[in-house]
Amino acid sequence: MYDEQGAEYIDCINNVAHVGHCHPFVVQAAHEQNQVLNTNSRYLHDNIVDYAQRLSETLPEKLCVFYFLNSGSEANDLALRLARQYTGHWDVVVLDHAYHGHLSSLIDISPYKFRDLDGQKEWVHVAPLPDIYRGPYREDHPNPAEAYASEVKRMLSSAQEQGRKIAAFFAESLPSVGGQVIPPAGYFPKVAEHIRKAGGVFIADEIQVGFGRVGKHFWAFQLQGEDFVPDIVTMGKSIGNGHPVACVATTQAVARAFEATGVEYFNTFGGSPVSCAVGLAVLDVLEKEQLQAHATQVGSFLMELLGQQKAKHPIIGDVRGVGLFIGVDLIKDEATRTPATEEADYLVSRMKENYILLSTDGPGRNVLKFKPPMCFSLENAQHVVAKLDAVLTDMEEKVRSCETLRPQAKETLLSHVLP
Repeated sequence: MYDEQGAEYIDCINNVAHVGHCHPFVVQAAHEQNQVLNTNSRYLHDNIVDYAQRLSETLPEKLCVFYFLNSGSEANDLALRLARQYTGHWDVVVLDHAYHGHLSSLIDISPYKFRDLDGQKEWVHVAPLPDIYRGPYREDHPNPAEAYASEVKRMLSSAQEQGRKIAAFFAESLPSVGGQVIPPAGYFPKVAEHIRKAGGVFIADEIQVGFGRVGKHFWAFQLQGEDFVPDIVTMGKSIGNGHPVACVATTQAVARAFEATGVEYFNTFGGSPVSCAVGLAVLDVLEKEQLQAHATQVGSFLMELLGQQKAKHPIIGDVRGVGLFIGVDLIKDEATRTPATEEADYLVSRMKENYILLSTDGPGRNVLKFKPPMCFSLENAQHVVAKLDAVLTDMEEKVRSCETLRPQAKETLLSHVLP
């Protein structure tokens, strides 16, 4: 990326420009289709069918009905409607600190947002994040997946005892706003078993993590096993490389129940010929440039480099991730794992001064998130980690120098080191 003065930045966080900012092949596809036809989706066009077919080839066979929209928020809102219509139920189970979009319906199921607004609705049930570094069941637990899934089961039982009826479990396949969390293997299949027994469906939000970002698989939910298939999958952000397009994939049974209402679902711009041309171009680039395999290679290398930094810098408590979805958890001390929020903010600012764009997530705003465009290279990884090492080393040296100062002077210096 370049600013208005022409300064060059390495973007480590923009998971919207999935195959690279302004990728010429994607730009050309949009341009060519705009020259021919761009109309609303009441008019059938080959691109719509072709795009649905291409997407279906990446998903389990069961997920064969597609609704095209313009944003991830629209997709998640529709997923909620589909679940409620299919089940005849209303309540939703979500993960703590989750964020699913800016619409009113989605703010209600986003603890990350509603806790600062009107609070939790009675029909929303918040399960603990399946975080084995910070959650109640950690890396030393014999079966954290089972333990976290049991929390959901208890929540469902409690809700049903109160006469509540569950429509869906709604979660990102890899919780991003929650702090780049990697759920333990087996967690989602067990949750799906519990939620379906309660009469609900499983919705996988792939908006931030899909389309090959995890490397090993095209979809992040597939990390939980090839036999695990959600009932509804939502897509956005990276699907159009910055062009406004999104999608909901679901089963025939869910779609039929939705259509049975007699209320036609119509979206003026969703699935327009241009949007589908862009979506097809993104899939073509992913395939031709082998970006899924690239994510595996570069992600593994970046994890290795960051692991070396963890051994060197005590402030790094945990490095977790898969493919090009990585989190670096910064702590004040190892015993308590207290989030190093101020230090994380300072580090992000210093990295920006070094022309590297990073950001933080997690309840403590202390987890550095790496979700770069998929063309992020081995050289980029080396450069970013070298700068990270330099900034951390400088921070540590300044803090150590405070140890020999009087308390008042130490406090003054720290205020300059960590604003």
